[in-house]
Amino acid sequence: MDGDYVIGGVFSIHNYIHTVKHNYTTMPEPLRCTGSIDTRELRLSRAMVFAVEEINNSSKLLPGIRLGYQIHDSCASVVMAVHVAFQLSNGLDPVFYTGDNCSQSGTVMAVVGESGSTPSISMSRAIGPFNIPQVSHFATCACLSNKQEYPSFFRTIPSDQFQADALAKLVKHFGWTWVGAVRSDSDYGNNGMASFLDAAHKEGICVEYSESFYRTHPRTRIQRVADVIRRSTAMVVVAFAASGDMRILLEELSREPSPPRQWIGSEAWVSDPEMLRFTLCTGAIGFGIQQSVIPGLRDFLLDLPPTKVANSPVLTEFWEHAFNCRLGKTTDERLCDGTEDITTLQSPYTDTSQLRITNMVYKAVYAIAHAIHNAVCQKTKSTTHCDKLTRIESKQILAQLKKVNFSQNGYDVSFDANGDPVAKYELVNWQKSKSGSIELVTVGLYDASLPVGQEFHINKNLTWVEDSTQVPSSVCSDSCPPGTRKVLQKGKPICCYDCIPCPEGEISNATDSPDCFPCPKEFWPNAERNICFPKPVEFLSYNEVLGIILAAFSVGGACLAVITAAVFFRHRTSPVVRANNSELSFLLLFSLTLCFLCALTFIGTPSEWSCMLRHTAFGITFVLCISCVLGKTIVVLMAFKATLPGSNVMKWFGPPQQRMTVVSFTFIQVLICTIWLVLRPPFPMKNLTIYKERIILECALGSAVGFWAVLGYIGLLAVFCFVLAVLARKLPDNFNEAKLITFSMLIFCAVWITFIPAYVSSPGKFTVAVEIFAILASSFGLILCIFAPKCFIILFKPEKNTKKHLMNKNQY
Repeated sequence: MDGDYVIGGVFSIHNYIHTVKHNYTTMPEPLRCTGSIDTRELRLSRAMVFAVEEINNSSKLLPGIRLGYQIHDSCASVVMAVHVAFQLSNGLDPVFYTGDNCSQSGTVMAVVGESGSTPSISMSRAIGPFNIPQVSHFATCACLSNKQEYPSFFRTIPSDQFQADALAKLVKHFGWTWVGAVRSDSDYGNNGMASFLDAAHKEGICVEYSESFYRTHPRTRIQRVADVIRRSTAMVVVAFAASGDMRILLEELSREPSPPRQWIGSEAWVSDPEMLRFTLCTGAIGFGIQQSVIPGLRDFLLDLPPTKVANSPVLTEFWEHAFNCRLGKTTDERLCDGTEDITTLQSPYTDTSQLRITNMVYKAVYAIAHAIHNAVCQKTKSTTHCDKLTRIESKQILAQLKKVNFSQNGYDVSFDANGDPVAKYELVNWQKSKSGSIELVTVGLYDASLPVGQEFHINKNLTWVEDSTQVPSSVCSDSCPPGTRKVLQKGKPICCYDCIPCPEGEISNATDSPDCFPCPKEFWPNAERNICFPKPVEFLSYNEVLGIILAAFSVGGACLAVITAAVFFRHRTSPVVRANNSELSFLLLFSLTLCFLCALTFIGTPSEWSCMLRHTAFGITFVLCISCVLGKTIVVLMAFKATLPGSNVMKWFGPPQQRMTVVSFTFIQVLICTIWLVLRPPFPMKNLTIYKERIILECALGSAVGFWAVLGYIGLLAVFCFVLAVLARKLPDNFNEAKLITFSMLIFCAVWITFIPAYVSSPGKFTVAVEIFAILASSFGLILCIFAPKCFIILFKPEKNTKKHLMNKNQY
């Protein structure tokens, strides 16, 4: 249709271009489209006509000016799109018109289209140098935002960069980290998928495979892509493809049963009503352009009287294909008789329930009209005057398009510096209706203009693959629970990993933790290794069986020593008691009582005082004990010497000397202990090295030299006493204790010799138990060997407790 200013339109009404083999002997045939009509694209082209006519009937926009249009079919071909672009640039009129109702120039003011990104790129490069603005309604490739390469390109549909980011966030939102990817082998698919893969990588999503295909590829190529999808382990498939390409792939997948897949679709196919016939994609989700309402459009689309259909080859082809008849042709096929009712036709052409891309065409036409209006119209106080004779060039329209900002039917239209609109999408879901058919349901919104983290909003329940209500899982490896860490599988993406339990002493308290970290020194992991608990503190306690047994023996030994002392005191005048140096015996029993009781200081919670007391008390009492035994041994030897004629040795080792000997030997040990306590005393400490999982509360020696000096001094006295007792063991007198002392010292030395390796090798609280056992064993050895025979005579053999019997040469 001619007019004062002409707008071009390019749509992919057919899907294929007719190809011929040139023989180079005749002129090549003109380019022509073939295949069936894409009725949605036909609706888009008719929506452009509707918008132009609506503008021509408007009194506010371009009053008194009539717009014309030239609409071409590019058949989704780059070759045809470039051919059409040159036609629109050069003009088609074979002669010049001189009437008023003709366009000012042979060229169009601007072009609406194309529907695909690749043809749009080719067109923009062809008409860009002539400054002819191009406003696309469906070319979404992010590459077209580059104003250095495409300075005259605008679009009313958002760039795929926004959609790719939104798809990656959608996949991340549902916890899918292992997806497959298929794309159209075109600028739309390749650039869109590249943007998605980049955004997915930032979100930590891994792609198992990425396959490309195109509708014109051989079937073997399509089959290979379908087989990759069937064999894959990824449950989710992201498809960034044009509607025509996706139809070919889904038809191939429909031929052979395929495992269920959750499809995530780009806007080009997931919101196309014609694609809803593929039931294998039930539950598919993706982004679509917002739905819209265009008043009067449906009536315009259905207003196809026979004369209008007959005058348009495209409408004629559509009518004949839709009703399976022929218009005005004498053929064997059924003739169209005029009774066909287009309102009963189920076709994307007549379906205006979900106008999405149609509104993009509508806004593109209005954007161009507003740019022309701003270039040729002058607004006064009361009216707007437009001069249709004003000669304008396309570059003026280009400049005005950059400034366009208006609202039409409630839809805002403006372009940023890259020629892009504000990105807004609806989240759509393929859901099965009550009738069993699949319908497109809007379940959420995405607005790229909102702050980060607030762009995405789901407001309805979704249906998933196989009509499930549960979100499907699509991961290469299940999440690693707390207590484990991720270890990447060699040669596989980062989403494929093994879950390795944390090493001993380390935990991880988060899902999918890449590392385990050690617990603090005084903490230890639980069995699941996800929490650090305080280590249990362990020491020899009165509450445990071992502590109770040792305490019982300790108290029992002390009681035995007291009872023995009581027996000796009760019979202190008896020959047995008097003959065995009663003073040293009582002092020995006293020291043994202290030896038994000092074992109690080793039981219970170690403290500063108990640590210092237990070692010093043990050292001093044992030296006191050994000193008494040593004194008794010397007395035996001296007594034997005193029986020899002319010997007066006993006067040199009487009671005062015996006391001095005991005090002197004991004082040396007191001195050693004092130096030890002053310089480096024992102290309580938490031993974290013996057991990793628990703390041993023990007394550190402070100075190992001090400890072994105390033990060494005790051992020295014991050995000295043992030697003297051995020397005196064969003395003939009945009161001779040397044999008993020898045996007791033998037990004493044996206990403490075996104590040393046991003490060094025993872990934790058993070190203390070994020390207590050595104290008790040696103490019981002394009291039983030295005093038990005497008590037996006193209590059970009183007839032997006489001086006459003691002086008898027979052994008692």
